[in-house]
Amino acid sequence: MESSKSEHKPCIFVGSSNKSLSDLITKKLGIPPSEIEIKKNACEEISVEIKNSIRDKNVYIIQSCSDSINNDIMELLIMINACKTSSAATVTAVIPYFPYGKQSKMKKSRTAITAKLISNILICSGVDHVITMDLHSSVMQGFFNVPVDNLFSEPTIAKYIKENIPEYTNGIVVSKNAGGAIRVTSLADQLNLGFAMIEKKNNRDHATVIGDVKGKICFIMDDIIDSPNAFLTAAQVLHENEAQKIYIVATHGLFSNDALEKIEQCDYVDAVFTTNSYDIPEEKLKQSTKLNIIDISSVLAEAIDRTFTGKSVSYLFNHSV
Repeated sequence: MESSKSEHKPCIFVGSSNKSLSDLITKKLGIPPSEIEIKKNACEEISVEIKNSIRDKNVYIIQSCSDSINNDIMELLIMINACKTSSAATVTAVIPYFPYGKQSKMKKSRTAITAKLISNILICSGVDHVITMDLHSSVMQGFFNVPVDNLFSEPTIAKYIKENIPEYTNGIVVSKNAGGAIRVTSLADQLNLGFAMIEKKNNRDHATVIGDVKGKICFIMDDIIDSPNAFLTAAQVLHENEAQKIYIVATHGLFSNDALEKIEQCDYVDAVFTTNSYDIPEEKLKQSTKLNIIDISSVLAEAIDRTFTGKSVSYLFNHSV
């Protein structure tokens, strides 16, 4: 008689990107990463060799993204395909920050919907299931014909705020535009706070605040912070409306170019909070005294465990772990 699935442990492979997050996830699972050799030859082609048999095993590949995002994607695709051709039973890609998420619709004519292209390539490589976090647009789940678990960072971020900012109860969560309103209300609900929105009229040079922020602790929330300009503009508007303190909050901290330096130099911003979903180079981290990293490895580890053992993942949508 065959052993039941729950009597075995999943097989975990770790990509080259964001090793620190991957290490935290595997430690929380209590499962050491399976042995894999990833090489680049002289012309930058990537090759992958799995060192042990994974026949009929349930495989999870952890690969987020970094500043080498295109290499990270290619490496993930090759790892998935290597597992499928090695007769793995299932392959789940754990992608905390899903690449090209902002390109999930055609904003101009004659452009690509690149997020859908990435989804198609993942499916062609052989992926059976995707676990990710805070997709830029929920429509992206429809790009796949395999299950996608889109985890939310808000419960973990809310827990961090409650534990580290005692005065948060005098707070308000702010969306820097109308597009982020749903995400903002989700964090506001987790913190039991009100919410506000920055509105910029097309025919006006300045922005206004919908909501009362005077004397409040303001949390400007969005899913991604790459260029900080929109956040800093929102911070200035909140400062002009007599906000007491201003914090920037984002799930995925990309901080391209001199983003952290700009935030550091902005007198209106007291601190910035982001998760470790995206690998921030050490040299960038040294540029900021305002940056705080929130660990989301527990959520991802719990999601892996729940999918492997057949438990519901929806519990994680509203609860921190």
